[in-house]
Amino acid sequence: MALSFAPLFAASDYTTMFTALFVGVTFIVYLAIGWYSRVAESKGFYVAGQGVPAVANGAATAADWMSAASFMGMAGLISSYGSDGSVFLMGWTGGYVLLALLLAPYLRKFGKYTVPDFVGERYYSETARIVAAVCAIFVSLTYVAGQMRGVGIVFSRFLQVEVWQGVVVGMVIVAFFAVLGGMKGITWTQVVQYFVLIFAFLIPAFALSSQLTGNPIPQVGLLTSDIAEELNVVHERLGFSDYTQPFSSFSRLNVLCYTFALMAGTAGLPHVIVRFYTVNSVRAARFSAGWALLFIAILYTTAPALAMFARYNMLANLDGANVDAVEITVTEDG
Repeated sequence: MALSFAPLFAASDYTTMFTALFVGVTFIVYLAIGWYSRVAESKGFYVAGQGVPAVANGAATAADWMSAASFMGMAGLISSYGSDGSVFLMGWTGGYVLLALLLAPYLRKFGKYTVPDFVGERYYSETARIVAAVCAIFVSLTYVAGQMRGVGIVFSRFLQVEVWQGVVVGMVIVAFFAVLGGMKGITWTQVVQYFVLIFAFLIPAFALSSQLTGNPIPQVGLLTSDIAEELNVVHERLGFSDYTQPFSSFSRLNVLCYTFALMAGTAGLPHVIVRFYTVNSVRAARFSAGWALLFIAILYTTAPALAMFARYNMLANLDGANVDAVEITVTEDG
């Protein structure tokens, strides 16, 4: 018997009004930033005039990093795969560390705006430059396809339209910022975007942690409670492998390959690499990398706790329940 979960997403008029107001105000702020950050010179358009403070550049980099995959998918992946889901966390984090320590400062020191320019000059080869450009285009198209799908889903849910229409809306908004302010407008928009994203991500994490562990800080609640052991007991009762048991979904070899592929892929993301050109020195690039790592860590250390809390909350409520009773409860709650 199929369950209907649609009523779970029904909201009261007050909630709908508050959501519309919050999103509306956010977009007004974004549009204002894009308008006031408009530029008229190439340096401002491509690298924000290389005048972005390190802490702001770190927040903008973190917003780039906290894309649809991290914001919308990471907690869900870890919740679904259990301990093995952390391979995505390790791969993306490792990729950023690889980028920040071994690539970004040297690219900034070389003084080129793009990776293909750097590769072509560094190896004195036009062929190498063309290969790097093709790789950058391939990576960008692959990455943008996933990102715009996420944008389309968000806008389709909020505006009650088809996903493809949500993608079009997202493309128009991004084009507005890119054409008016270039990298300068996008950078300051993403500084604000980071705090909007992290605020939205932490609210359910704080709520679940407080409810299940009595501590509103997810990381502390996870470490000081027996929630992991209790979740393993529920898993055993339902016939699943332990949630915290490693290599139950992926073999050791697959974990290694996943991690390496994710590290190499994320270290080569063009839109993240270019962030280190928007500051005024190599030293500032290193500091912005440190700030970005701190900002990213807030989400990446929260995601495993949120994943565990959400899975435990769901399974504990469904464990032993009759399907008809669950269906009735869901309908009545709506």
